[in-house]
Amino acid sequence: MFHASFRPSSVSDGRHPLAPYGWDERWAADFEPYAGRGLLPGRVVRVDRGQCDVATVEGLVRADTSFVTPHDPLRVVCTGDWAAVDPVDAGDPRYVRACLPRRTAFARSTSSKRSEGQVLAANVDHAVITVSLAVELDLGRIERFLALAWESGAQPTVVLSKADLVPDPVGLSYLVEDVETVAPGVQVLPVSCTTGEGLDVLAATIAGGTTVLLGVSGAGKSTLANTLVGEEIMTVQAARDVDGKGRHTTTTRNLFVLPGGGVLIDTPGLRGVGLWDAETGVGQVFSEIEELAGDCRFHDCAHDAEPGCAVTAAIEEGALPARRLESYRKLIRENRRIVAKTDARVRSEMLKEWKRIGAGGRAAMEFKRQGRIR
Repeated sequence: MFHASFRPSSVSDGRHPLAPYGWDERWAADFEPYAGRGLLPGRVVRVDRGQCDVATVEGLVRADTSFVTPHDPLRVVCTGDWAAVDPVDAGDPRYVRACLPRRTAFARSTSSKRSEGQVLAANVDHAVITVSLAVELDLGRIERFLALAWESGAQPTVVLSKADLVPDPVGLSYLVEDVETVAPGVQVLPVSCTTGEGLDVLAATIAGGTTVLLGVSGAGKSTLANTLVGEEIMTVQAARDVDGKGRHTTTTRNLFVLPGGGVLIDTPGLRGVGLWDAETGVGQVFSEIEELAGDCRFHDCAHDAEPGCAVTAAIEEGALPARRLESYRKLIRENRRIVAKTDARVRSEMLKEWKRIGAGGRAAMEFKRQGRIR
């Protein structure tokens, strides 16, 4: 499968053989110390159980990752990484000796009780969040994906797949508007791989960079990947009619060269979308709330019952949906809990906040007992 998508440019066209994979002068400069050691540059196109496939100037090679396996799960070799690998004459097995510093990384928290982070894709320019129109929109999940995308450093795009299942143009436009309300500064694009709607716009949007496809099972990522690459690279299974969920057609993260330029990383359907140190990303998703908060009377306003709160005033006036504030609070709390597990300073701040809230509650109860509150 990967050999079919390995498309290095020819030497005669004047480009570096790895240019189709995103190689540029900056990567070449970062690689110079390893070139002096006789190592080869390459881009990781798949990782599987301590082994990885790497696209190099010598072709697609299999390399062992154990030499650079760190204790930090956020630094393990990942699809999209640029690596320094042993040359052909190094013998077998060949090893990944180092990975170049990442420009961006799409990370989430795992479902493990150890509260570890997991990098889904490295050196990504575009994050395409795929949402199926075959089921009811989950705006909260879209906000989660967007927070992680903004935090990664990539430019997010929301693709509403299976748009042909909504034949009413007016109804489709309403769905697009609903998503746009939770995705400020993000392109929302209805797409159909059946009719071709929106595909040319999407292809133009992601051309020339590295794109990661994200979404839950059944969102249509594999079908979209096949369409964009122009080959049947991924097996497609029908989603269940009852809930639109798929069966994890994609089981590994795979990188493919796009015929129009750039590369595509397809990912397995995500059951959980846990935040991982994504405070900046959350702020970007809820930029209208953070902008309103700047006009609150108190700089530490909790946007609850404080006087002079610009956020609650906007909700009362109908300018801000109450659901947005609740979602914002939920993601902020979740992100702080994740960060607090690895950051002593944040744990201390949260403990002080809990004590302050507890003291306020006890004082209120005391006033009630004394009959001072009627």
